Amino acid sequence: MNEPSVIFVDDDPHILQAMAQSLTLEDLPVACFEDAASALRTLGPEFEGVVLCDYNMPGMDGLDMLQQVRAVDDAIPVIILTGQGDISTAVTAMQQGAYDFIEKPFDHDELIELLRHALEKRHLALENRRLKAQLRQMAKPGPRILGNSPAMQRVLATIHPILETSANILLHGETGSGKDALARYIHENSPRSAHNFVAINCGAVPENLIESELFGHEPGAFTGADKLRIGKIEYAHQGTLFLDEVESMPMPLQVKLLRVLEERMVERLGSNQVRPVDVRIIAATKADLKQLSDEGRFRQDLYYRLNVVKVDIPPLRERKEDIPLLFHHFALIAAARYDRESIPLDASQTARLMQRSWPGNVRELRNLAERYVLLGPAALDENEPAGAGNISGRQTLAEMMDSFERSAIISALNACHGSIKDTMVQLGIARKTLYDKMKKHGLDKAQFKD
Repeated sequence: MNEPSVIFVDDDPHILQAMAQSLTLEDLPVACFEDAASALRTLGPEFEGVVLCDYNMPGMDGLDMLQQVRAVDDAIPVIILTGQGDISTAVTAMQQGAYDFIEKPFDHDELIELLRHALEKRHLALENRRLKAQLRQMAKPGPRILGNSPAMQRVLATIHPILETSANILLHGETGSGKDALARYIHENSPRSAHNFVAINCGAVPENLIESELFGHEPGAFTGADKLRIGKIEYAHQGTLFLDEVESMPMPLQVKLLRVLEERMVERLGSNQVRPVDVRIIAATKADLKQLSDEGRFRQDLYYRLNVVKVDIPPLRERKEDIPLLFHHFALIAAARYDRESIPLDASQTARLMQRSWPGNVRELRNLAERYVLLGPAALDENEPAGAGNISGRQTLAEMMDSFERSAIISALNACHGSIKDTMVQLGIARKTLYDKMKKHGLDKAQFKD
């Protein structure tokens, strides 16, 4: 059964039955209750509907129920049915936060119109609440993983159950797909977040230096080692060690890393003393480590040590519905950094972004968003003249919310290929609300059809 749009409370069973039939015919799902206490047990802050109740009820009257509903969520509209002699009470109800009241006997069409207006208000209140929550999330320091696509939801579904553990993780993905960001997200959301996140790119450090980088050295361990150096592994004690491009690690060093994983001990170069280490390793690669290990180009035993949990990060071309949200996020960051305004993309610009192949993945999208903030629309297409009408200055919260709202609707329309019905479901809003917002933002469903 669909969630009710209306919760109706009246102690007269005949009125309950008549109202249930009437509202159902108007495509307003209704749940009926003979007493307020039973109805209140079904309410929560996420209830998306309206409460309609009679004023004169035994046990708990309409005013009492109004206060109880407001205690659950004061944004839930409550409409009170009153008799002709209850007008002063109805006025009191309005003063105490009721959405409206309607006299009995009431006009059917008037009631339906009132209910629909109240539902619109409720949906807008919930939508604004969700948008504000998303904006607050975006404003938090630290890494975030953005994306509502099925591909990214699978990634999150894989990592969330293991955040509380110390299991080693192998991230596999193309260049620029977000391996570093995901590794930092895992660390910051794990019990190890109070300790160090230590990253090293195994392909960027010269082979003759990487052993010292990882294991550290004592003074005099080799020429030029004039003072003690703590290695990356030791420095990551009780934290996380991120090994990027792990496929580039020299074979002799792989043997030493395997020993650290097995014995949980580390020995600095030039030292005979071993030190216990507690470290979680997140390794990242763009190569097929299994194939490399089968070919003898990567130690098979180390591969299985690192590959306790494997996470395949999808390339951007396989999660194109996330592009509007990601672009908007990166543009907001760039706008704050350069003290510029982030002008929202229009539908045609968004469509062009989603048609690209994105060989550089999320990193390429982030760089484009920065150029867009600095250069304007010309950054999206070198042959396209820069748009006019830029307004200098920072965005207000209302402007940021409008911009985020537009981006979220575009993303949903793209994901649903222009289907209004599917977009309503994905966004959790009513049809009229969606059409009003599309009109407000200059969006046409035809632009998103395949």
